[in-house]
Amino acid sequence: MKRSSFLARVTLAALFALISFKPASAIDAPPPAKGPQTEPITAGLRVFTCAHSFHAFVPKLVSEIAASAGIKDHTIVGVSTLGGSRAIQHFKIPDATNQAKIALSAGKVDVLTLSCMERPDEGIGEFAKLGIEHNPAIRVTLQELWLPQDRWPFDYHQKVYQSPQDFNASTIDALRKAHDPYFKAMEDYVTALNKTLGKQVVFIVPDAQATLALREKIIAGTAPGLKNQSDLFGDWWGHPKQPLRLLSAYCHFAVIYRRSPVGLPVPPSAGAMDKALVHLLQELAWDAVIHHPLSGVSKN
Repeated sequence: MKRSSFLARVTLAALFALISFKPASAIDAPPPAKGPQTEPITAGLRVFTCAHSFHAFVPKLVSEIAASAGIKDHTIVGVSTLGGSRAIQHFKIPDATNQAKIALSAGKVDVLTLSCMERPDEGIGEFAKLGIEHNPAIRVTLQELWLPQDRWPFDYHQKVYQSPQDFNASTIDALRKAHDPYFKAMEDYVTALNKTLGKQVVFIVPDAQATLALREKIIAGTAPGLKNQSDLFGDWWGHPKQPLRLLSAYCHFAVIYRRSPVGLPVPPSAGAMDKALVHLLQELAWDAVIHHPLSGVSKN
């Protein structure tokens, strides 16, 4: 056999061996752990809400949206409302009358929706721990809301704006600059809390991101029926008018049911609204939710 032919055969055999070889670590390694499930939910869920006035309207609207989506047996287990509240204030209601704790301890809650003014607080973690103790599959949602008076941190006693018209002077760049540290504080807290809990239990509802997108549309003159940013707010503080309430509800529906609200009919309690505006609200809500890394929802 010629030396050149022998070398060619050896080289070819070595090549095949190299292609077919897999290191032991690649053969024996377990499959990667799956993240939170993001499939759309079709069955009705049991929802409890702890709220202040920027959140208390959510349960009824979400219930109506779920019904319009053909979801049966969506249940409002209960609603705890305290003005300007933090989550810990709801948690510290005496046990005998604390309807949230009673429902959670009985394992009767699939989703607990929370919102806290100013910044995240320890009540979120307390509720999450109590919830998973009695229902390991529970999800806790945390509203990332638009900033009162477009400022963070904000002071309840400092009246920077005098009327809703003051919102009209805000630029998108200024709004993003104000919101960025708030987003970081919220998301750092939720990420750390989920790590402590050992899995993702707390999910963010990105109301603020959807609101910024809507305000950008208003400034550009492309939001049907909305001429000014002040059309979203009922007072100098920033309490929402119906378009902003509906936007928030669509964001919550999308996170709770992991489903797009685009194309659904207007909820009865939302009243008469421009159909083109409703469609825009649905699109903005869905876009904000699927692009937020802590919403638990991916495009489907």
